[in-house]
This record gives sequence, C-alpha cells and structure tokens, in this order.
Amino acid sequence: MNEQKVFFPSNIKFLRERKKMSQESLANVLSFTRSKLAALESGATKAQQPEDLLLISAFFKVSVDSLLKVDLPKLGEFKLSQLLAGNDVYMTGSNIRVLAITVDKNNKENVEYVPVKAKAGYRNGYNDQQYISNLPKFTMPNLPERGSFRMFPISGDSMLPIPDGSDVIAEYVQDWKTIKAGTLCIFILKAEQDFVFKQVNVQENGQFLLTSLNSLYHPYTVNAEDVLEIWKYYKFQSATLPELPTDFQELKRLILEVQQDVKQQTKNQ
Repeated sequence: MNEQKVFFPSNIKFLRERKKMSQESLANVLSFTRSKLAALESGATKAQQPEDLLLISAFFKVSVDSLLKVDLPKLGEFKLSQLLAGNDVYMTGSNIRVLAITVDKNNKENVEYVPVKAKAGYRNGYNDQQYISNLPKFTMPNLPERGSFRMFPISGDSMLPIPDGSDVIAEYVQDWKTIKAGTLCIFILKAEQDFVFKQVNVQENGQFLLTSLNSLYHPYTVNAEDVLEIWKYYKFQSATLPELPTDFQELKRLILEVQQDVKQQTKNQ
C-alpha cells in the first residue's frame, strides 16, 4: 500500500508567507511559541496535536484534510483563491473539490493533454496529482485568465461537424448546476472506460440528457452520481476540415422532421 504524502509543514509555511506574516506574529495569533511553529513548519513535529490542527485550520479557513493532503503551492492562483474563499470540499461539505492541476515556473496553470493511450486510465487517475503531473502539458495563448483547461481527443462521427480525431479544449466545471442548456461538454463517467463529448441539458431529476450533434445518434441520460468530472467546451483544433452534410444526411433529417410533425399533429387531434 502506497504511503500517503503529508504536505502539512510546507502548507503552513506557504499560507503564512502568503499572508506576509512572520513566524513570531503567527505564533502569537495561535498562542504558540515561535519554536513550536518553527518545528511544525520544518516537519520536525511528526505527530501534530489535534487541537493545533484545528486552530491552524480555523485561522486560515482551510480544512485539516486539505492542509494534510493537498500540495497548496501547486494549485495555481485561481484554484487557491477559490479554496481560500470558502470552496474547500472538506470544509463546506459540498460537491466542490480541488482539481489536480500542474503549473509552470511562473505559477500559471498548464493545459494538460490526455492522449489517446491515456484515455482509459484517466478515469482512475483524474484526481491523482502524480498522474496529472505525468500528462503532456503546454501553454496556449488567448485562453481566459480565470479557469482550468484540459485537452481531450475525440473519436467517431457522433459530434459532426466537429471532425473525428479532433482535440477539444475544455474548461473545468466546478458546479454542474451552472451549466446552461445546450452546452457542449466532455463527461468523465464512472462506468465508462472512455469519456464522452455531448451537448448537455440538466434535468430536474438529477440526470443529464446527453445529445449528439449528429442526429443519427439517439440522446440518452446519465445520473449525476455517475459523473466524475465535467469539462465545458471552449474550442477544438483539427487537421481535418469539417464536412458539409451529405445528401443522405439531409434527406434523413427532413424525414425525421416530417415524422415529428406528424406525431405532434396526432397528439393535437
């Protein structure tokens, strides 16, 4: 069994310096001696007292779990600001969680790329900092300053006119209740070896209705509890030009429209 790495000492020093506090001033606020705080920050204290953990958690408004388990300096400024603003999953008891990301030397978030060969493993490693850090990563100009972005390859023709083999750049959705009807999203599902790229409508019964852009594919629903992550479409890149609808596709679309009109007229009679 792998040993859980503890980030508590470096997190305390990081949060203190972020507040521009000296060891002396923070120790006074917490009613610690300076030597006790120094020992906590250096890692010399291996078994922290529960009372000390709770005092530090309350002062910085960061949960004990996050202080112990999350490498806070690696979050990036946007995610860190969210956490310190009260969006700590362990502190609030909500479904919001800290996204595992990577940052460059300037503390700016990278765009991680999930290559085809890594798609099957992403479902198990999506929240593992080590797994995410091993993904290919790069920076991309003209992305919004606020937000976390990742790139996913898609396959198949269900989302035509977005071509098969395109790479979709998408933004992490922190709260799925904010998704507007008709938004294109990448869904990472518990029961899938892959992920799905669909147009989404949030249902009142706690389900998502997922629809393909290609009308040859039928919509289907998934339960919210079966969703690990949602990434909102931002743009795509492809070496293939989007195809124009074929005569057959256009004919099928017209037939489906006629059938729907007939059904509607029958209901109204």
